[in-house]
Amino acid sequence: MSSRAEREARGRRGEGLAAWYLRFKGWRVLARRVRTPRGEIDLVVRRGRTVAFVEVKWRASAIERDSAIDPWRLRRVVAAAEALAPRYVKPGEEQRIDVLLLAPGHLPRHIVNATLA
Repeated sequence: MSSRAEREARGRRGEGLAAWYLRFKGWRVLARRVRTPRGEIDLVVRRGRTVAFVEVKWRASAIERDSAIDPWRLRRVVAAAEALAPRYVKPGEEQRIDVLLLAPGHLPRHIVNATLA
């Protein structure tokens, strides 16, 4: 079992890789690791008139990666995004929740506009 510090370091590395990947795709990173009383948003990014609140999950394998997000975690992200939207989203702009799943040796899996459905 890894220590909390090791998990934290892997999480930060994953968030850095996710930010790089999203910048490559044309997104501008507005904020990282934004905490609210309702939860934390790993990345807040903008492309044109769309703001995405991004949850990043780094796992040791593709199998673990693909099961890293669940309804409970997604609800926390949605709640945190609702709290942060007034700070980052201007009237008339689109907003969405994205999930970026990462594992060594595999391309990122980008879930666009993740929902609880």
